[in-house]
Amino acid sequence: MGSKNTELYFVFMNYDPEYQRLRADRTKRGADELDLYLSKKHDELLASTLEPGSYRKTLSLVIVDGFAVEITEDQANVLRSANGVRVVEKNQELA
Repeated sequence: MGSKNTELYFVFMNYDPEYQRLRADRTKRGADELDLYLSKKHDELLASTLEPGSYRKTLSLVIVDGFAVEITEDQANVLRSANGVRVVEKNQELA
């Protein structure tokens, strides 16, 4: 059983043609639509995979289809097997 302490993890998603389409639109409107799309997509993944209130998403990353979330090691393992997730990596502190 993993630790109950939460740590920051980065979650990166599999290829998504809608993300690619929105990212190609370099207008202000396109950027706003991309932000909304990714935030909603990431929030829905978390809500459908983890217990409400057991995690804290800190940001969605626009440059790549991913996000940062404060979760436990057990929750990271659950996310690793979620549909659409490519990689889940714990944040590494640089010395």
